Amino acid sequence: MSERTFRTAVTIGVSLDGFIARPDGDIEWLTGYSEEEVGDTGYQEFMAGIDTLAMGRNTYEKVLTFGFWPYEGKRVAVLSTTLTTDDARITVYRSLDELLAGLTDSGAENVYVDGGRMVQTFLREGLLDELTITTAPVLIGSGIPLFGELGGKDIRLTLQSAKALGAGFTQATYAL
Repeated sequence: MSERTFRTAVTIGVSLDGFIARPDGDIEWLTGYSEEEVGDTGYQEFMAGIDTLAMGRNTYEKVLTFGFWPYEGKRVAVLSTTLTTDDARITVYRSLDELLAGLTDSGAENVYVDGGRMVQTFLREGLLDELTITTAPVLIGSGIPLFGELGGKDIRLTLQSAKALGAGFTQATYAL
């Protein structure tokens, strides 16, 4: 693979026991807090620096349930071997190599990698530059984990910042 021409970052909410959603995809345990309770998570500032999103089919389908499109003005790339859609807001890629080539060809500079399996894939392949984890003070017991199999290798992270937010939330940003 040739040298990447874009930077990748993740910002994601997780339960204290490491899940990004319940087994059925529900995230009410995370979204049930108000911005006043939690405070500024830096999401708006993060998104202002993003020109492209890369996500999997499950994340794309979850976004469709929001009732609004939160990525107006951004390129959205969806990695899926099965998704068929005529949604002009997204471009579907069938393989990771195709996705990476598409990001380069589209002129992507700052890519938000979103969704559990996408984050795991980018970590495993050494394609992630920055990881921001906002941890909710809740244990949900089971669900979709943020992290998964790493292909038998450790991935060392360098802590860039850590802070306490409101309502018991914490946030840590790591460089990879």
